[in-house]
Amino acid sequence: MWEANGSEYISKPVIVMPSPLSWSQLQTLTTFSRDTINGPTNPQSRLRLFGQAESDLRVVLYRDNHAWCPYCQKIWLWLEEKRIPYRIEKVTMFCYGNKEAWYKKIVPSGMLPALALDGQIITESDDILIAIENTFGPLVKGMTDPAVLPLRRLERLLFRAWCGWLCQPGGWFGQEKANRSQFVQVAQQVEEALARTAGPYFLSDFSTADVIFTPYVERMNASLYYYKGYSLRAENPQLSDWFDAMESRDTYRGTQSDFHTHVHDLPPQMGGCYENDSPQTRKNQQQVDEGPWFGLPDVTYREPPTAKEEALHRVIKHRQNMVRANPASETTFDEALRCALTRMMTGEIAKPPTGSDVALRYLRDRINVPRDMSIYAAKHLRTALEATAALAGDQQGPPIPIRHRRDQNPIDFAAQRAS
Repeated sequence: MWEANGSEYISKPVIVMPSPLSWSQLQTLTTFSRDTINGPTNPQSRLRLFGQAESDLRVVLYRDNHAWCPYCQKIWLWLEEKRIPYRIEKVTMFCYGNKEAWYKKIVPSGMLPALALDGQIITESDDILIAIENTFGPLVKGMTDPAVLPLRRLERLLFRAWCGWLCQPGGWFGQEKANRSQFVQVAQQVEEALARTAGPYFLSDFSTADVIFTPYVERMNASLYYYKGYSLRAENPQLSDWFDAMESRDTYRGTQSDFHTHVHDLPPQMGGCYENDSPQTRKNQQQVDEGPWFGLPDVTYREPPTAKEEALHRVIKHRQNMVRANPASETTFDEALRCALTRMMTGEIAKPPTGSDVALRYLRDRINVPRDMSIYAAKHLRTALEATAALAGDQQGPPIPIRHRRDQNPIDFAAQRAS
């Protein structure tokens, strides 16, 4: 039997205990907590003050419930880096569920993100950045600075090359190769831009330029690995150093997603993602979907010691809603979930109920990072769910939809709005 041990897997003898820990026993195994208002960047916040008075607040950010929208991430990261006090109102993206009526009264188009600055609503992420730069000052250099403008254009070139490779079928012979070549050529221009500075960032220090590149480069890293068998970090050393530098920042870690979340949330947002037929692609897809999740090139910073406790804390907080959303019966899933959590926290193995493999893998496939928990917490929870499901059988859960993600509708969790 293989068990996760940090970023490695070790073999250990199987000792089966008669029953899993109870919820009250599991509760004693976590003391995880975070200061969502003044502490490190996190997706559960509804208010960010950075030690300032709430009366000083001038900004309201309207972003997606799932903490996934790339344009929302751009504004979110900028506000966190500048430590501008702001309130957060969370809105459902259409692919996950119906847009809230209250939001459409504020923004009739339903567009995300939106930002209220001194009561004035601004949409379009670039316009939002320019407005808050004008109010609070730029992040080193602003959107219209001569040093930033060519980098903004380069980011759009990279975005278009990525879409041209990922979102179009290979078609006639040689098209896949041509699309790959076009992306690699633009990625080399990004490498050259990064090499022109002494440090790892696009300018001499972390700046607006890095904020602009972050959302889609993060999604490129995931999607090309999964659909094309291409590792952005392995093939581009300057970008690899940039990712490492980004992951040294608490602000970025708090907004960072994982490969599994990205590759399954992208298709309905992008109008489809097309895989190639390379053996490396198949290998990568199996690892992203079924594990092992430790060792994926989606994160390289050292795992925090609280990762397992965070995962347990988040499951306990939302377990009633998780039970309701799961396709299995409440009794079956409740016991199976406690088996997985017992294994994750203690290493002790309790055999899950017959037929619970589907229930456990349904949850495994619907953990969302960072919405539900941080990246290492999710790795531990997925690992425990899969290892426990394997004891019950080899059936997979219902397929993840590719035209929408309404299996992730936040209305199922509306009762816990303050999460």
